[in-house]
Amino acid sequence: MQELGVRNPALGLTAMGINTSGTVRYNFAAEALYEEALGRGEAVRTAHGALRALTGQHTGRSPKDKFVVRDENTEDAIWWDNNKAVSREHFDALHADMLAHAAGRDLFVQDLVGGADADYALPTRVVTELAWHSLFIRNLLIRPEEKDLAAFAPKLTIIDLPTFKADPARHGARTETMIACDLTRGIVLIAGTYYAGEMKKSVFTVLNWLLPSEKVMPMHCSANVGPDGDAAVFFGLSGTGKTTLSADPNRTLIGDDEHGWGENGIFNFEGGCYAKTIRLSAEAEPEIYATTERFGTVLENVVLDAQGVPDFNDGSLTENTRCAYPLHFIPNASDTGRAPHPKTIIMLTADAFGVMPPIARLTPDQAMYHFLSGYTAKVAGTEKGVTEPE
Repeated sequence: MQELGVRNPALGLTAMGINTSGTVRYNFAAEALYEEALGRGEAVRTAHGALRALTGQHTGRSPKDKFVVRDENTEDAIWWDNNKAVSREHFDALHADMLAHAAGRDLFVQDLVGGADADYALPTRVVTELAWHSLFIRNLLIRPEEKDLAAFAPKLTIIDLPTFKADPARHGARTETMIACDLTRGIVLIAGTYYAGEMKKSVFTVLNWLLPSEKVMPMHCSANVGPDGDAAVFFGLSGTGKTTLSADPNRTLIGDDEHGWGENGIFNFEGGCYAKTIRLSAEAEPEIYATTERFGTVLENVVLDAQGVPDFNDGSLTENTRCAYPLHFIPNASDTGRAPHPKTIIMLTADAFGVMPPIARLTPDQAMYHFLSGYTAKVAGTEKGVTEPE
């Protein structure tokens, strides 16, 4: 095994049970990952310098293919009506088979962090066979200083092998695609999908498991804060406007998708944004549009013309076209990813059926009821198979 890059000298992949005859590249930055992705034919460079990749049949997440190991720790703590279980035996078989699949391949490793509040941070190692996936997750999570990598010790390991196909009979999968979470041992396995969003959502899943016992509420929301410390959070499913509404030039962006709320206030889980780009325009969303023309941004399933210029109005591949970029690509982004307790809470229902009024101001009791009942609509494209609002 040839190993390149910077890492904890005591925690290479071999120490974690992963062996390969290929080359392992640790914590490569954007320039080197561009070179690898382009050289391997994984992606193309757009006319403006971003990296564009296609994800094939999976242009959204596959929630029906996501499983949690059912063991003594999770048995009474998981809502099994709404989460698919997988046995320890099936998970271990999948784990062993994926490690065998990786044994002859080049691998990319990123040592990153989920959670901007150091009291609740989740050090996360992401191992993937694709260079562009490595750049994607490097953009999306929090990047430690290089000097801190020598002592980095992950509490979560994600192994992401899109070319490995799960076997329903052997692995307890539903299809050849499987996202399997072992919450007890801190391992997530992603097989059979090139959709990069599965990696970032897996970190959110694990934080949803860990943080409530620490009296922190994990939230699917964006957040920003005004000059006087008046923080606001925007709850909503993917595609409801969280990223757009939080990118306010007059307020500091905390984050666009995943946050925690604890005794110290709110904090971003991530170090980047994953914005939908369908019908994106420079006039309506100038800050987000500008990121699509920057070196380092990853465009996912965006159609390019013959000159390599993105056509954000073209949804022929999917309505769920995306761009992934580091938070600092937004000019007014927070350096800390933290803010005080929110003064304003906005719930984006994306109501496609006329049940709710366009805008409603809620009392605290009404807000709690609406939050718990969770009325919303899933919009087309975000999840595989959703083609109309439901």
